[in-house]
Amino acid sequence: MRVGLLVGVVIAALFAAVLTTGVVAKVVTDQQAAQAQAVQNLGCDAAIGPTNAGQAQSAQGQADNLDPGQRQVVQQIVAIGKQRGLSPRAWQVAIQAGMTESGLRNLAYGDRDSLGIFQMRPSMGWGSVAQLQDTAYEINKFYDVLLAVPNWDQQRPGSSAQDVERSAFPDRYHRWEPMAAYLVENVGQVTDVIGCGRSAGLALPANQAAATAIAFALGEQGKPYVWGATGPDSYDCSGLMLRAYEAAGITLDRVSQDQYHDGALLPARTAQPGDLLFWATDPSNPNTIHHVAMYLGNGKIVEAQQTGVPVHVRSVSFDENELVPQAVRPGV
Repeated sequence: MRVGLLVGVVIAALFAAVLTTGVVAKVVTDQQAAQAQAVQNLGCDAAIGPTNAGQAQSAQGQADNLDPGQRQVVQQIVAIGKQRGLSPRAWQVAIQAGMTESGLRNLAYGDRDSLGIFQMRPSMGWGSVAQLQDTAYEINKFYDVLLAVPNWDQQRPGSSAQDVERSAFPDRYHRWEPMAAYLVENVGQVTDVIGCGRSAGLALPANQAAATAIAFALGEQGKPYVWGATGPDSYDCSGLMLRAYEAAGITLDRVSQDQYHDGALLPARTAQPGDLLFWATDPSNPNTIHHVAMYLGNGKIVEAQQTGVPVHVRSVSFDENELVPQAVRPGV
């Protein structure tokens, strides 16, 4: 009862803060519904993580390209995860790590003395050569190390994979996030990758924080655009996002290209209020991103657009020129 009352008080305060437009009223109403449902879902250990990560068609295509041996490894990862009572999030981390390290194959070779699905090294204490060719041992060993990582289930799956693998190329594990989520749902036979029902998707910490970030950004309307500015009197595009999510307790990188890596990827067309949308000279290349804005729902965004145009709300089309097809959910 106390948790429910506290959520109600917080929601009421947020509602009062952002009631200035019809769009915002809709955003807060959605947040109210999501948070009300969230009270019963807070105990689920899989309730941290992206849903519908990346582009579903691409994810399915990647999964369909796996050969029988690769699919067998995925099935073992899921089966052992289930036997150990681990959440679908743990299976996803293992799948992303295995796909990155070996292509989900039990290799008998690798860099230096690296072996197996996760390219573990006998010389680094992961196990004997024989053990590191035993798929059940490898998967269990991966899970053992993952579970020892602080807050492994409260960050992006690729980041947790990196915490286990300690690669010199940490960002590469994110590449397989959409496919891993698809495999968890289909091979693992769960309705969604968070394991707590679709309603939990909007109850994630990033989305509870989204209402605060939205309220902040909308409160800055009318302030001038100044390149490089991060407030409080003026902003550029990424500066506004930085301060909005800072108000919600989430730290973003300074520039828009880096903010693209500050959360879970999902199709832009399925963006929820608070998600970040990006524009790039080449929408297929994140290195060409030059603008970021916050999605409000109902085809609206809030942004600091350009010199001479103050912070404002405007309509957006998902077919808009230079819009990157992936959105980012900060903090997930």
